[in-house]
Amino acid sequence: MARKLKTIMVVDDDRDTCWLLSQVLGSYGYGVKTIFDGKSAIAELVNGSPELVLLDLNLPEMDGMGVLEEIRKKNKDVIVIILSGYGDTKRVVNAMKLGAFDYITKPFNNKELAALIKNAMESRRKADTEGTRKNTSLSSPESVKGISPQIRHVFELIDVVAPTNMTVVLQGESGTGKELMARLIHSKSSRKNGPFVALDCGTLQETLVESELFGYEKGAFTGAAERKEGYFELANNGTLFLDEVANIKESVQLKLLRVLQERRVRHLGGKKDIPVDVRIITATNTTMSELVKLGKFRDDLYYRLNEFLLELPPLRCRSGDIPVLAGHFIEEANLELGKKVRGLTEKATRVFLNYAWPGNVRELRNIIRRAVLMTESEYMDIGDVPGEMQGVRHETVTDVSCGDVSLRGVLKESTKDLEREMIEKVLALAKNNKSKAAKILQIDRTTLYSKLKSLKIRDL
Repeated sequence: MARKLKTIMVVDDDRDTCWLLSQVLGSYGYGVKTIFDGKSAIAELVNGSPELVLLDLNLPEMDGMGVLEEIRKKNKDVIVIILSGYGDTKRVVNAMKLGAFDYITKPFNNKELAALIKNAMESRRKADTEGTRKNTSLSSPESVKGISPQIRHVFELIDVVAPTNMTVVLQGESGTGKELMARLIHSKSSRKNGPFVALDCGTLQETLVESELFGYEKGAFTGAAERKEGYFELANNGTLFLDEVANIKESVQLKLLRVLQERRVRHLGGKKDIPVDVRIITATNTTMSELVKLGKFRDDLYYRLNEFLLELPPLRCRSGDIPVLAGHFIEEANLELGKKVRGLTEKATRVFLNYAWPGNVRELRNIIRRAVLMTESEYMDIGDVPGEMQGVRHETVTDVSCGDVSLRGVLKESTKDLEREMIEKVLALAKNNKSKAAKILQIDRTTLYSKLKSLKIRDL
């Protein structure tokens, strides 16, 4: 049974759902407060924030997205899990961008919901123990690696830029692993023994960005009870990662430009400059050059930040990596959940390849974890896949190009790479015995020899 919590707040206008959740969560030892509309939920936060909020997106008067924004402003430490309905995929992705921890689709499974809440609590406690912000990004380079030419190129570029002090712009959709890449660049740099400090500009109130970046003196503004160092000082001799940098207002953009030029900061209310030695890495899920054209981001700051642009491809543009990533996440989930799932069935793989993955690698990881939890079989099948993924045909898999690369060609090359890698591993395992290797691969010797020739695989 889970430990007793102060309160889990359930925000849903469906009273039957609220009653059901009260019963389910109560049976796991949680205290529950039910709220039926968004405005009442915001008012309740003033009386005392819950540790976790289960938030429905479809609420009267003030919808779930508006409630989520207010929660992030009032207390960004509150864990928010979205209750989504069928067809809410785009809104769920936007909610994740705003800081929601995860989501669960109605009708939900009680066991799955309890596991999700437990995981959220453990992640928060771990983050608090380590003194870091809640980590909703991916955990290791293997979390985004694959065999596609696009992702291999990204890692090659990281090896090139990491040893330098160049500022880097990481540009890519939500869930593509931008913070992970920033940490990887830091770990490969000469500053690796210095601090890596991350600031999510998208979750801060607009009025707080300047004080968080540059710090402030006691009495600089109402509520400034003591002197506080800014993120630039905290990252001194290390790396400062500014996530969603495009959200910074223009007045702060000008001060940020000055800091990058002079390598000095001045506290709000301060009278002297403080020297800083910091490498800047920024991230955005928008095309910053377009924002510059629209006058929404200073061109001089953009050119200063954009010494090296690294574009992270969305998962739909590297579909050949999906089986590889799925295998990695299955192994990860097996260790976490004490399961022994061996992989995906052919039907489940087809569903995964046909899905658009608007939440990218993060969404893939979350879906795999849930499916591993729920499946009782040796292989994850189509019945373990969320309903919103089934019956969806993603046309860009074969019909649309990503950037200057044909996705049809990318998939073909990625499949070849995966096949080559698998055959080479099996040959090594079989000590180059072709008959044994063919048996392991479940193909005949003639087919194996044909593949060895077409894929240009030499004897090991």
